[in-house]
Amino acid sequence: MVLASSELEDKQVGVVRADNHDINNHIAGYSNLIRDAAQADQIEHEMGVRQALRIHKKAVFWSMALSAALIMEGYDVVLIASFYGHPAFLKKYGVPGPEGKNIIPAAWQSGLGNGSSAGGIIGLIINGWASERFGPRKTFLVAMVLMIGAIFVPVFAQSLPVLTFGEVLCGIPWGIFQTLTTAYASEVCPIALRHYLTAYINACWGFGILLSSGVVRACLNIESEWAFRIPFCIQWVWPPLLIVLVWFAPESPFWLVRQERYADAEKSVRRLTSPEHFTDEDVKRNVAMKIHTTELEKKMTAGASYIDMFRGIDRRRTEISLMCFAAQLLSGQYHGLRDIFLYSLLSSASKNPSFQQAGMAVQASYDLNLALNAMFVVGTFVSWGLLTRFGRRTLYLVGLALMASVLLCIGGMGFTDSTAAKWVSGALLIFLNLAYNSTLGPVCYTLIAEISSTRLRAKTIALSRVAYQLMNIICGIIVPRQLSPAEWNWGPKSGLFWAGSALLTLAYTWLRIPETRNRSYGELDLLFEHRVPAWRFSKTKVDQFNLDETHDAPGETPMMEEKSDLKEDIAHAEYIRK
Repeated sequence: MVLASSELEDKQVGVVRADNHDINNHIAGYSNLIRDAAQADQIEHEMGVRQALRIHKKAVFWSMALSAALIMEGYDVVLIASFYGHPAFLKKYGVPGPEGKNIIPAAWQSGLGNGSSAGGIIGLIINGWASERFGPRKTFLVAMVLMIGAIFVPVFAQSLPVLTFGEVLCGIPWGIFQTLTTAYASEVCPIALRHYLTAYINACWGFGILLSSGVVRACLNIESEWAFRIPFCIQWVWPPLLIVLVWFAPESPFWLVRQERYADAEKSVRRLTSPEHFTDEDVKRNVAMKIHTTELEKKMTAGASYIDMFRGIDRRRTEISLMCFAAQLLSGQYHGLRDIFLYSLLSSASKNPSFQQAGMAVQASYDLNLALNAMFVVGTFVSWGLLTRFGRRTLYLVGLALMASVLLCIGGMGFTDSTAAKWVSGALLIFLNLAYNSTLGPVCYTLIAEISSTRLRAKTIALSRVAYQLMNIICGIIVPRQLSPAEWNWGPKSGLFWAGSALLTLAYTWLRIPETRNRSYGELDLLFEHRVPAWRFSKTKVDQFNLDETHDAPGETPMMEEKSDLKEDIAHAEYIRK
């Protein structure tokens, strides 16, 4: 877009303004709609957390309900990796290792871990299209039905190839859940709650991973194949419950606006808010704000396809989103990396016959894994407090710096073979998990939801998660070889490799990832359109409504009622808020 002289002057002093002339010619009675949108935006920016919870408590409930799918996915995805040291699993699927004991070869570990990632990529691409075509709710329900059928394969698999095929099948619906829940949470909640509910997704992962660790630990002493088949069977508990719950969930109002179903969007907003605190006038203003944001983006971008993600200003937004997700693994927080200490513990225990015979090595490893996985939940709750005081960009930078430092220490511990060094490495791994889950882990979901445009959000989040899955495949190839005694046998020294990766990611974050805190989607659209550098996002003022230059096109807005003077409406809004 070519900037007018006044806009150029504003940009020099740190202000960007919208040019709504093209929209005015496109939508009849736009001045009425944009005034409604301006009021809704002002109220949302001034809304505190308690007030937002009082008004949008239903939206919080439905967001958390859909996010519960990630408890199931967190349980499922890490389950297979939990069996690589499991006696019953090794007896069924293992092959003799260098020391005569059964092991799962590194190649098959990579295949099993990457199977779900490969299926996840397919599911992510499907979700980017299906959730925009049919809506998040219907897409979610179909994916849950597919999940029920896919679980049969790993439960009854008799060989590693069939088990790998089962992981690929299960990965498809997992891929759909991974991003659909993030988009839904970001679209149904106001600014004051957005970071809580998008970050909560990381806690859902943590709940699932922690539950998986507990179930595997509880089944550890079962001597038959049911020691690992029971944890697979438990996956059937989730889909029926979630299908019933989501059947009654309201559709995303942003999606309904993009389909130009404005009356349905109003109904959805009513279902997501409390009528005693959010009147019909407030509903109309809220939908007007969503219409204005969508129209701004239509003016900025030619379309809403996968190809359009790499055109114009959306190219930058896509690049940043891809790297935000990839950074989760580039930081060194690959779920297999926690096996650095577990492997070292088992290696040390093998030198102590009484410790090995008592089974204490395996049990201690799984107990430590429980502590590591608990950090997903604890860290997410810590992140809620941090997100209220610090920006997303700040938390990413601090988190990467902490993780690089811890990984350097873990890598240094690898040069000594003492038992004390291994326990110190274990303690550092717990802190590494805490640092990650207080910063990068949950903040990533908030950033991804805010950086992507609303029209391309489903596809951007899906493709960003594809970048994560591709990195997951790469890590799934590298990490088992780093840790395997039959391959590279780096052990804790692997920490040095991932410390270097975390430092490079830190440099990228400083240069490219912007601050999105307390910004509406319309404001972020304009900041990207005006190509504001990442380090100036937080200081640049944005006028997305530009009311002084708004002119009506002939006709009336089909959904909005005529409004009186803007000052009177704002005064009325203040009264409602109080």
